[in-house]
Amino acid sequence: MRIIARSAAIEQQDWQQILASAIRSPEQLFAALRLPATDLSARQQAASTFPLLVPEPYLRKMEPGNPDDPLLRQVMPDAEELVAMPGYVTDPLGEQQANVTPGIVHKYNGRLLLLAATGCAVNCRYCFRRHFDYTDNRLSRRQWQTALDYVRDDPSISEVILSGGDPLMLKDDALDELLEAIGHISHVRRLRIHTRLPVVIPQRLTDHLIQQLSASHLSISLVLHINHPNELDALFRQYIQPLRQAGITLLNQSVLLNGVNNRVDTLVNLSQSLFDAGILPYYLHLLDPVTGTHHFDNPEQEALALYRQLHQQLPGYLLPRLVREEAGKAGKSLILMDDNF
Repeated sequence: MRIIARSAAIEQQDWQQILASAIRSPEQLFAALRLPATDLSARQQAASTFPLLVPEPYLRKMEPGNPDDPLLRQVMPDAEELVAMPGYVTDPLGEQQANVTPGIVHKYNGRLLLLAATGCAVNCRYCFRRHFDYTDNRLSRRQWQTALDYVRDDPSISEVILSGGDPLMLKDDALDELLEAIGHISHVRRLRIHTRLPVVIPQRLTDHLIQQLSASHLSISLVLHINHPNELDALFRQYIQPLRQAGITLLNQSVLLNGVNNRVDTLVNLSQSLFDAGILPYYLHLLDPVTGTHHFDNPEQEALALYRQLHQQLPGYLLPRLVREEAGKAGKSLILMDDNF
């Protein structure tokens, strides 16, 4: 399939160079946004346990001088992360038990996660894998074969989900190799790629990557992770268009985050903006109760109240499913409205 050339006005920077120059300290982030450095010692301590990482394209989407910017809140280390709260644990989804072989997390029937990369291009402070032990899951390209043997040996697996970290942290040639290997497993029909990288560094969507995805015989879906309409800026929209033209299914999953997107107008705007960009709202997750993230949480009843209002204002195809992921369950748990609503 021919990939329509992007506008000459789009910045053609190498995504790896952008990542290499990303902001990595609270002081840098405060200075870049012209903000007073508040609670710096606690923020530095929080960053020592889960590093700060913010690439420039994502930084540009934030409002200078606004300490409550919803994108800044997602990435700035906070003193609240250092507070131990009952019920918040390091592995709330039971992924250690489901980590059946290096590089594979197998929780659900018919599908599994392949941890293709262990790093990300941005460190979201609410990340459910912020305490995940990647030591034994950091695979070389040669070790991928062992992980793929697990897939080959289980004919019930019809879908492989590339996760991480962020699978698009792989370079194009490595991703080519992985896609080809998965494509040769006869019982695998679908490939899902969960990524936040196009949101924080749109330049990662190279022409080569899009051509490889469109050339695969697998049914490929790209599941983006966008929490706020401000993340869908003009640069992102221009880079996402060739994916639409290539016929790649684009889905989005969000996390309901206190102080970021827990407003009806914000969520309505998000769903509408996603659809305008060719992305279908998919899931709205309740926060996973991970140690260090309690300040982002919204009580379930408050989440349901928001969801009822979304139901009133959005058509069904723009209404993401409100879900919670729980260890040991056969799939995502739907958070349902009252039948009499």
